Amino acid sequence: MANTKSAAKAARQAVKHRARNVALRSRARSALRKAGEDIDTGKKGDAAASVKAAASVVDSLVNKGLVHKNKASRHKKRLAARLKKLA
Repeated sequence: MANTKSAAKAARQAVKHRARNVALRSRARSALRKAGEDIDTGKKGDAAASVKAAASVVDSLVNKGLVHKNKASRHKKRLAARLKKLA
């Protein structure tokens, strides 16, 4: 339990921030998974659209400071490589 008012407020904020971060990370994982599944099905049009959407979601995490830019770049690069192989 927090000993000061400021520590109590920080604890309340941490709960809110964690809930938001968990939701955003989940959204990104879902987008990446959907892009991978679309690539695996072999439908190029759907795969390209979902890869673009996943890249957008991952980039938004970078802007919010939840994911390092190199990690985001790695995810996008791997998806793009798999999409290119599909062509």
